[in-house]
Amino acid sequence: MLNALKVISLKNNTGIEAQILNYGARLMSLKVPDIYKIQGNIVLGFEDPKKYLTADEKYYGATIGRSTNRIAKGKCLIKDHVYNLSINNPPNHLHGGNNGFHNQIWTIKKETVNSVHLEYLSKDQEEGYPGNVRIEVIYELTDLGLKISYLGTTDQATILNLTHHSYFNLTGNTSTSIENHILKINAEYFTPINEHLVPTGEIKSVVGTPFDFRTQRYIGQQINASNQQIKYGSGYDHNFVLKQKNSRKIILAAEVFEPVSGRLMQVWTNQPGLHLYTGNHLSGKDISYKNKKIDKRSGFCLETQHFPDTPNHELFPISTLLPNEIYEYSCEYRFPYL
Repeated sequence: MLNALKVISLKNNTGIEAQILNYGARLMSLKVPDIYKIQGNIVLGFEDPKKYLTADEKYYGATIGRSTNRIAKGKCLIKDHVYNLSINNPPNHLHGGNNGFHNQIWTIKKETVNSVHLEYLSKDQEEGYPGNVRIEVIYELTDLGLKISYLGTTDQATILNLTHHSYFNLTGNTSTSIENHILKINAEYFTPINEHLVPTGEIKSVVGTPFDFRTQRYIGQQINASNQQIKYGSGYDHNFVLKQKNSRKIILAAEVFEPVSGRLMQVWTNQPGLHLYTGNHLSGKDISYKNKKIDKRSGFCLETQHFPDTPNHELFPISTLLPNEIYEYSCEYRFPYL
């Protein structure tokens, strides 16, 4: 696999640079100027692509699939048939299994100065999923920031629920906590979890809870609150219900501001959910750029998606893909101050 690794470098017109690795179709680095025009890498990862093969954390910057997050007990209901998926996060299936999309070499179809087009064929019964599924992911640096587009087709009814799993730290320093980042999420509801971090199926209001990010507040303000949901996640590890009315139109899902660097990042998507994960289980074993240790809460994820365990809950968005359909969605990380 070492000989198959390839890094693609991208640039845009506003001073943003990115590196994409074909292993896991992942974002290796995203260098963005701060308000003083000083460029810094704002995602956790490694300079050496080989380190992704042995990292303690498997998902830095990766494309996640076939289904993001957890599926309870690996049981997946598709068209009245229950499929048994691999169990890699006992007692659950997580992020597509051990050999999910994050752990595959993707084919590079096309490269330009500011974009790269990758493709992967997920074969029938890979990690227990039915159908041969062809996936395309396009990374593009626009004048606004980073755009990620996804396309998928299948020859059998299956589940497809992709996301992007970068850990962000807008300071550009992976040794610092993300608790002083200021976050706003345009969501009035979230999906509570159980002790195994799987949604209960409920949809609850954020009002009066640590999950109320409708107005700006520090990520760390209630990250250690005496709240059962916070205790289950050891911080934030929860899906938010976005105000999505039209699946073809992208909306502003969230924005994050880091006061010292002045960096402001917006998340735009046409997906119905946004998962906030605050790096609660980063172990400190991985060493990132400039010999910095990746500690607990040194990065946050804002993963656009259908809801976790969505095949098993009637109230959740449908994530079944049929042979005559095209899975299509996009996510954009914009930097409007540039």
